[in-house]
Amino acid sequence: MKKEEFIPIITILILTCGFSTILLTITILTSKNNPEPEKISIYECGFDPLHTSRLPFSIKFFLIGVLFLIFDLEISYIFPWCTCIKEIKWISFITMIFFLTILTLGFIYEWKEEGLEWE
Repeated sequence: MKKEEFIPIITILILTCGFSTILLTITILTSKNNPEPEKISIYECGFDPLHTSRLPFSIKFFLIGVLFLIFDLEISYIFPWCTCIKEIKWISFITMIFFLTILTLGFIYEWKEEGLEWE
C-alpha cells in the first residue's frame, strides 16, 4: 500500500479532531454552571433527583412505558407486512390478523382496568 492512499483518511481525522476540540472549548467557555430550578425539577417519571432513591414509587409510570414499547413493536411488525401484502399467502394474512386481535384484546383489557389513566 502506498502512503498516498492514507492522506485523505488522515486529513479527515485531523479535521474532525480539530473541529470537535474547537466545539468542546466553545461549549465549556460559554456554558453556565449554576442549575436553574426548571433544570433540577422533577422530570417525567416523578422522582426527585436530589433526594434518596430508596423512596417508594408508583409502578404506573413503568407500566405506561411497557405499554408504549409493546405498541411500538406492533407498528414495527405491521409496516413490513403492509409493504408486501400483495405477495403474502393466506396463512401469513391470518397470522397477522391473529396477532393484531391479541394485541387489540390486550389494549381493551388495559383500558377497562384503567391502566392508561395517569394520576
